[in-house]
Amino acid sequence: MLQKFDEKNRDLLININGELIHRDRAGISPFDSLVQGGDGVWEGLRVYEGKIFKLDEHLERLRRSAKALAFAEIPSRDALVEEIKKTLAANDMTDGVHIRITLSRGTKVTSGMDPRLNQAGPTLIVLAEHKVPVYRDAEGSSGLSLITSSIRRFAPDMMDPNIHHNNLIQSIMAKVEANASGADDALMLDQRGFLAEANATHVFVVGAYPAHSGDDTPVVQTPTTAACPEGITRQTVIDLCNAEGIRCVERDLSMTHVYNADECFTTGTMGELAWVSTIDGRKIGDGKMGAMTKRLSALFQAKTAREGVVVCER
Repeated sequence: MLQKFDEKNRDLLININGELIHRDRAGISPFDSLVQGGDGVWEGLRVYEGKIFKLDEHLERLRRSAKALAFAEIPSRDALVEEIKKTLAANDMTDGVHIRITLSRGTKVTSGMDPRLNQAGPTLIVLAEHKVPVYRDAEGSSGLSLITSSIRRFAPDMMDPNIHHNNLIQSIMAKVEANASGADDALMLDQRGFLAEANATHVFVVGAYPAHSGDDTPVVQTPTTAACPEGITRQTVIDLCNAEGIRCVERDLSMTHVYNADECFTTGTMGELAWVSTIDGRKIGDGKMGAMTKRLSALFQAKTAREGVVVCER
């Protein structure tokens, strides 16, 4: 699913270290750690009617990731919020907005991997775009098609998945495979062959658990975070299940479990909840958006409408 360019984004102002710059003139130094080695952390935020949903959870994950990477300086929560507000105001944005906030280790005095070469403090980029949820489909549409990628997610002893870092080459290569197959996205397995996540989203399935139990009560199931980050939309769905008395299980899921699921959907800030119709050419359930996916999508949209941190006036 290729995102379309929105003409409202033609003259965006990008915030780089507090300076607002037209998108056509915005840039960072070739000595910046992002350019040198993808050495940065990032978060995606979504603005709903002047409020950012789960803002503090996202900024805390940004802080934890930067701390894990041993950044010498990390802006405070209030400093980050101020730059977000300034960017939204400059672009006259109040709703239907996606923000990508990036924090790099900063500019190096000379090219090289050694973090001691970073002596100028971090680089902060706030990019806000007019962007509706990228996977939002009306009921009755075709749903997402996924394939299983040959690219594996790292195990924690290779790279801790809880560091939300900018080196996304694994995800990009998995997306290349999806594009070549004519699919929307790619599922990625861990080193053991269990489902980890998709290339840009977390994954849930709905079905009986255990599969041979004879109990057809639908159970929402999702992989553990052994090989994927602790997603904030993912956790919101788990919390919604708990609040609504819906059984939700985090466990190892093989592709056999996935193929036999009654429903499948993905989660993420960029696309919210998006239902999946086919995986590896196989129809999931009856090939239509399932009742549980509809229910959780409605609950999620209601939650985003009533919760959030106010960042701009409508």
